Amino acid sequence: MNAMQHTATGMRLPPVVNRILFVKSLPYKISAEDMYDIFGKYGAIRQIRLGTSNTTRGTAYVVYEDIFEAKNACESLNGFQVAGRYLIVLYHQPKKLGK
Repeated sequence: MNAMQHTATGMRLPPVVNRILFVKSLPYKISAEDMYDIFGKYGAIRQIRLGTSNTTRGTAYVVYEDIFEAKNACESLNGFQVAGRYLIVLYHQPKKLGK
């Protein structure tokens, strides 16, 4: 696998960039509808998973259809204020098994 991701346009993205965003510092009472309103402005969303347990409340995963839409959302919404809280938006980094 290449160190950089290639696209149809030939533009290269760093390997950390992907379609799945991990969002922290969300208001505990935010709804999925609110999340679609906020994140949907940046592109088509495949899935949103809000944390519901005591250890995952205030977090969510947002999966975009397109990697460039995810990149735009991450850059635009990191630090965005929602209900008095500043969002922390990161690219999801799956844990590597066996290491």
